[in-house]
Amino acid sequence: MSEGQGVGGVGSGSELLREIARALVHRGWSLALAESCTGGLVTKMLTDYSGSSEYLRGSVIAYANEVKRDLLGVSQSSLSAHGAVSKEVAIEMATGAARVLRTDVGVAVTGIAGPAGGTREKPVGTVWLAVATPEGVNARHALLPGDRAAVREAAAHRALQLLMDQLAGSASANPRDVSG
Repeated sequence: MSEGQGVGGVGSGSELLREIARALVHRGWSLALAESCTGGLVTKMLTDYSGSSEYLRGSVIAYANEVKRDLLGVSQSSLSAHGAVSKEVAIEMATGAARVLRTDVGVAVTGIAGPAGGTREKPVGTVWLAVATPEGVNARHALLPGDRAAVREAAAHRALQLLMDQLAGSASANPRDVSG
């Protein structure tokens, strides 16, 4: 994220990262990530911000269902019933990342970046995001336009925005799933 680049309605990308850092440090909370379709992009954005080692403990890039299941503890029944790109799996990835990396907060992104892999029910650009904090869990759905790079970048930005929403209390006060 470059200086001045907007993220989910927040001024600049660095402004959002600064607010996330401030909120995590203020609460004394640590952060873990579980990324699938973004392949570590959210982690990269966070580590581009100086001082992220104060709260960021680590990240799991869980592309394969076996990694989601065996490392993060996503249930096989969730994977079978709902698929890897689902609210249930995103929530289990977020809570699993926090558990495995022993953090207060877990963030997860799972989706279909394309160009292949989409279906009528879950077209390319379908993304599920989840944030788990001691105050609760919030998940959101998005259908993101564009090519693979655009979907991945937009998903990463949405994950950061959902994290900030949850830290600010707006998401935990009014949990919801949002499309678009």
